[in-house]
Amino acid sequence: MTEYNIFIENTFTDYEIDEIKIYNNIKKITEYLFSMPDVYNNSCLKDVEYKTVCFDIVLTNNEEIQRINYEYRQKNSATDVITFAIFADSPQEERFIFDGEVNLGEIIVSINKIEEQAKENDVSFESELYYILSHGVLHLLGFDHQNDSDYNFMVQTQNKAKAIVL
Repeated sequence: MTEYNIFIENTFTDYEIDEIKIYNNIKKITEYLFSMPDVYNNSCLKDVEYKTVCFDIVLTNNEEIQRINYEYRQKNSATDVITFAIFADSPQEERFIFDGEVNLGEIIVSINKIEEQAKENDVSFESELYYILSHGVLHLLGFDHQNDSDYNFMVQTQNKAKAIVL
């Protein structure tokens, strides 16, 4: 049975965040994604031996995510999520597992953008948050959306994943 070490850092002080609830829900979402053969068998974890999966979630504001977006992607705009998929994006020979723990990376989310998009999409804040966090977890597992087929797969999978916690 896989253990999860999910660290949540809330740098966005303008909004009260229930970090325990987010932790419990993202753990459920991650377990659900791991249970999906189409996800797990095509992920960076297929054929990897580990006991624990680790990743970080940073909740921030538009200004900070815009700074990060510019620094790492040369895009001078705020975005909803940036994912640093450390394990998936590393060459096979550079991937390491320390003491049975694999560090997938980091998901950075703009709470401002989540609020904006929830209003635009006429959904709840939580619905948008878990949709975007599911997106981030898929990126950590090595999924991307460079073509229509991959994009559609991610959107469908994100919708299924968020539905288990709403």
